Amino acid sequence: MGKNKKRTTKTPYAAKNSSSHPLAIAVIILFATLAVYWQVLSHEFINLDDNKYVAENPRVQQGLTWENVKWAFTTKHASNWHPLTWLSHMLDCHLFALNPAGHHLGNLLFHLLNTLLLLLVLHRLTNDLWPSAFVAALFALHPLQAESVAWVAERKNVLGMFFWLLTMGAYHGYAERPGFMRYVLVVILFAFGLMAKPMLVTVPFVLLLLDYWPLRRLGTDVPKPSVGTAKHHRSTFGLILLEKVPLLVLAVVSGAFTLRAQQAVTVSLRALDLHSRIANALISYLVYLRMTIWPAKLAVFYPHIGKLLLWQEAAAAAVLVVLTVLVIWVRRRYRYLLVGWLWYLGTLIPVIGIIQVGTQKYADRYAYVPLVGIFIIIAWGVPDILKRVRYKKTALAISSAALLSALAVCTSFQVSYWHDSITLYEHALKVTQDNHLAHNNLGVALKNRGRLNEAMAQWRLALEVFPLYGDAIANLAPELVERGRADEAIKYCNDFIQQGRDHCQVRNNLGNAFREKGEIDEAIKHYQRALQLKPNAWQVHYNLGLVLTEKLNFTEAVKHFQEALRFSHNNPIVSKALSDAMNKKRQLSD
Repeated sequence: MGKNKKRTTKTPYAAKNSSSHPLAIAVIILFATLAVYWQVLSHEFINLDDNKYVAENPRVQQGLTWENVKWAFTTKHASNWHPLTWLSHMLDCHLFALNPAGHHLGNLLFHLLNTLLLLLVLHRLTNDLWPSAFVAALFALHPLQAESVAWVAERKNVLGMFFWLLTMGAYHGYAERPGFMRYVLVVILFAFGLMAKPMLVTVPFVLLLLDYWPLRRLGTDVPKPSVGTAKHHRSTFGLILLEKVPLLVLAVVSGAFTLRAQQAVTVSLRALDLHSRIANALISYLVYLRMTIWPAKLAVFYPHIGKLLLWQEAAAAAVLVVLTVLVIWVRRRYRYLLVGWLWYLGTLIPVIGIIQVGTQKYADRYAYVPLVGIFIIIAWGVPDILKRVRYKKTALAISSAALLSALAVCTSFQVSYWHDSITLYEHALKVTQDNHLAHNNLGVALKNRGRLNEAMAQWRLALEVFPLYGDAIANLAPELVERGRADEAIKYCNDFIQQGRDHCQVRNNLGNAFREKGEIDEAIKHYQRALQLKPNAWQVHYNLGLVLTEKLNFTEAVKHFQEALRFSHNNPIVSKALSDAMNKKRQLSD
């Protein structure tokens, strides 16, 4: 009997490139990525979610403690369940406090690790170095990735991708030499990934794609036995599906946790009907493709603007169907086409907007993982198209270098817009229309710089675009009250509430406005309603404590000051108010 030959996963498209060392290529890609992204170390926190995750989050700022670890695994703060993401932010605060450079450095390091892992994992899977390197370079340098790296709050994205790629690498090891412990490693890494970002629920689907190409583990790829071929195929395919069951169970559990955490920010079907969601999803698939090919006019937020026309929906659906049919038609000869296309379509499903979280049409950060599928198509497809062209290698080398250089320059500009909130939102307003969020958040940034008149103008512009925008009302109303225009503030707030909407801060502002007018009972009613919407809103507890003090109800006032103190983590202003109320209560008793 002859010696057993070591099984490899080499594909029919693999080039003979054993003379090239993947780590040398990786170093070049990593240095290029560093050159593009190094500027983030001088960037500030952004007033969109960075405050929730780090800048105004006392739990995170306290760093890694047992109490905070417990909080990370049980909280629904920021409308997500991702304990590993919270722990990573806590570690940053432990190391760098609130220095933005350290937090940006964390995102950058994970992006560099993801680039390296993508190259190494793809190379191991396919035994084809140059296409793998090109995918990694596109991933590292494409402008659509800038948001995930330059935005501190997107730590969940880069951290989730890190565990995604580790899971793929572990799965390759298991596929080559199946064993219980190797499989357990796959499950553990996948579970870690879900605890970093729930978008990883599509990983089992991607692993099934890898079984088709490049691993070729599906039934039709197994050598035919002498008898019982059909039965052999069924059992092999069934076993491969069975392998995914524990992963699917984890995905379902994570999805359930996420849906529960996101209830507060999930848009209802009444606000955005199912037809509109499906239409936007179809268009979004093509928009992401367009932005991949021509990454221009990228913004932090893309607002929904009106309803799509029927012909637009039909055209988008037709394009997607035609592309899918073509990919299926040539799948036997070009397996990577099917894998890349289904990777793209499948991994976007959790964020394509059927379950609408937030008010954006689509977002650059959602493409961080799905673009890998498109990059695979490009990296393996272009050489196949040019295989009969003379001087193919030279043409590919020159065109690749030119493309990556152009992308690096574009990405460098895109990253620069994330320097601070004012720069970011001013750019967004230049490249989008009717962007209520950009107007509102620019107003907040201007207020923080002491430019209050400009800030109020931005909030009014936000309300012109979106008259029932609660955040803009919540920002504008207190400034109107401060300027003695309580009635105008009350009108904004009442118009919002009368449309069947409610918002803790809007109710708080109504309370403040009525308090300013001396209508204390009306103020108390709105403060109480605000606390029903958000029981841990310390500012509302504080304001309610103040008006109860004015009514000489010191017992209740003390209770609300104590709650405010608990949720504001020993705020000195609240502490003084509590002390004063307790002293007055004592004097009244005496």
